[in-house]
Amino acid sequence: MQGKRRPLQRVVEGLARWLGPHASMWTLLALGLALSLGFSWAGGEVYESVVEKGSLAAMDQPVLAEAVALRSPSLDAAVTAFTNLAGGVAAPIIAVVAMVVLAVWMRHWRPLVLVPAAGVGSLLMTLFGKQLAGRARPPLDLAVPPYEYSASFPSGHTLNATVIAGVVVYLICLRLRRAWARAVTITVGGLYASAVGFSRVFLGHHWLTDVIAGWLLGCAWLTVVIVAHQVFHLVRHSRSTPGSAKGAHDGGGELPPSSSSRPG
Repeated sequence: MQGKRRPLQRVVEGLARWLGPHASMWTLLALGLALSLGFSWAGGEVYESVVEKGSLAAMDQPVLAEAVALRSPSLDAAVTAFTNLAGGVAAPIIAVVAMVVLAVWMRHWRPLVLVPAAGVGSLLMTLFGKQLAGRARPPLDLAVPPYEYSASFPSGHTLNATVIAGVVVYLICLRLRRAWARAVTITVGGLYASAVGFSRVFLGHHWLTDVIAGWLLGCAWLTVVIVAHQVFHLVRHSRSTPGSAKGAHDGGGELPPSSSSRPG
């Protein structure tokens, strides 16, 4: 089982063998920067459409109208309960619990670094974006209480849910050995982030473009976090001795399983 590699590890380590550790590190950084800038550029295009009232922003009103037409008291209550999971109170608690569970499961300090780094970065991006845009939320008569009064762009719930779900999925996939299990995990994480975004529009707490920007900016920061971790793993492996390289391959320095425990 130790000979098996996760897909991302195989790509990174294959790159290192082909280019050498230093060249592969800079290549990985360049690819990560390009992806992050691409997501950020797309988010900027959404913002420009909002400012200039472009074609994308023109979808905001019709989509909100459709959402209002779908509402009912029971559905409103269910969606409100769900969206609160990504709110300012529940989301940090869930993130801390996930971080601790992952650290115990993986027997490694990695979640104790990546989850807080991802969360703090997404929070700062949300605060900066709201200060920059200063966009008003949809009218209160079209929203489901409890009402929110901070700036609307980008959707903080969506951005934070995208980042936290993404980093948790990434950490889980580092341990999963079966492709179908990784596919299911990624799908569940993607559906969760998508559902949080759509819930914000359904409740009238955000415009659609706020949510789209949240997804894009969340993916941008998530890319930075994942690439930074892979570069750290690559540098650490390149400096390791032949005896410790095997441990780096098998999980980036995780504590070895006991003889009585099963791998994975």
